Amino acid sequence: MMTFSEKLSILGSGTMGHSIALAAALAGMEVRVWGTGEQDIERGRLGVAEKITILRKHDVIDSTEANVIEDRIGFTDSLEECISGATFIIEAVPENLALKQKLFQELDRLCQPDVILASNTSGLSPTAIASLTLSPERTLVTHFWNPGHLIPLVEVVRGEKTAAGTVERAVQLLQCMDKKPVVVKKDILGSIVNRLQYALFREAQYILEQGVATVEDIDAAVRYSIGRRLPVTGPFMSADMGGLDVFDSISSYLFPDLSSHQESFSRMRNLVDEGKYGQKTGAGFYQWEPEQSEKINEEREGELIYWLKKDRQAKELVK
Repeated sequence: MMTFSEKLSILGSGTMGHSIALAAALAGMEVRVWGTGEQDIERGRLGVAEKITILRKHDVIDSTEANVIEDRIGFTDSLEECISGATFIIEAVPENLALKQKLFQELDRLCQPDVILASNTSGLSPTAIASLTLSPERTLVTHFWNPGHLIPLVEVVRGEKTAAGTVERAVQLLQCMDKKPVVVKKDILGSIVNRLQYALFREAQYILEQGVATVEDIDAAVRYSIGRRLPVTGPFMSADMGGLDVFDSISSYLFPDLSSHQESFSRMRNLVDEGKYGQKTGAGFYQWEPEQSEKINEEREGELIYWLKKDRQAKELVK
């Protein structure tokens, strides 16, 4: 078992901030979380409590563990108090480059030189985030996927000046949090998974626009085929198992026919223009009645918890 050598602080108590804090607490870590005010902090506390209740419901933890885990997370509206004594800081504030640059400038001034400064950004450049700091070598991205306490993957993205030791410490911390870190060696737009996710989303939109299938059938096609296989084999292993000669042959005639569209397609663009953003507004590609939202959210949470339990069982077997 890896020992905790870092003192962790999270900046931001929103959707990702409190979820990352819960991931750390589930792994046995004490963690402090900074919120911008009492209302922000209360949302974070409520989010942690709700997620712990769901974990109890699915027998991931018992009531005694639930209380201990919740007590490991401390909230404060004082930035200085939150980062005091921290050796590793993960920022999870809104996706605004100027906001993050200003915050990292302040952290660079307030923190000792050996404190690692990480951003949870899903798309912004670690190089750009660190560009106004005096110590860019200690800055990188640790991109957790939502929900941060259930999805194992964290993309560790190097900036142009990120030191190798910074990456090593990030990987070690994430492994202690029972996460699966992957190192993105270059500061590339979208890192790994968003590039793959949006390549799939672009082709799904293209198929819809061509009238090939309905939204529902396109989703079903993914869920009941590659969606079932991908938890075990990624794209390269799938190709190896299917035969590279076969994949090479199909690539030669299919690649030229795949979409290379450079922006959103008209169906989604129209939905956005109409203010139909999906679940949060009640309509998008689907209609989202409250009952439907609750049902799908519970199904997704349950499926992710199923895989969390499998991961834990696998870990126990190798002890």
